[in-house]
Amino acid sequence: MNNPETRSDITLSEAQRIVDEWIKTIGVRYFSPLTNMAILAEETGEVARIMARTYGDQSFKPGERHDLGDELADLLWVTIAIANQTGIDLTEAFRRNLEKKTDRDSKRHISNPKLNN
Repeated sequence: MNNPETRSDITLSEAQRIVDEWIKTIGVRYFSPLTNMAILAEETGEVARIMARTYGDQSFKPGERHDLGDELADLLWVTIAIANQTGIDLTEAFRRNLEKKTDRDSKRHISNPKLNN
């Protein structure tokens, strides 16, 4: 079987295992959940900065980084770390969340005149 780290289609379960292994070996240990929450907020701000400058009215400062993919990957990383340290199986959580959204919104968006222009 291919090494998940080198494949282009890593599952959520594999991503959780990869992040856990990396944190325990290279990162030494998990940061506290509160620290990870602060990092999540920080990374969200970095995504917001890029979005505001790319799709909004602001412009980039000279030399300012603007790699949206990297910042989204940072968000994913810390989200996975928080899931790992709080015992959440993201595959199952995502499955339940999709069911919730489907049940709740099955007619909502189709019926929204704002989306049917």
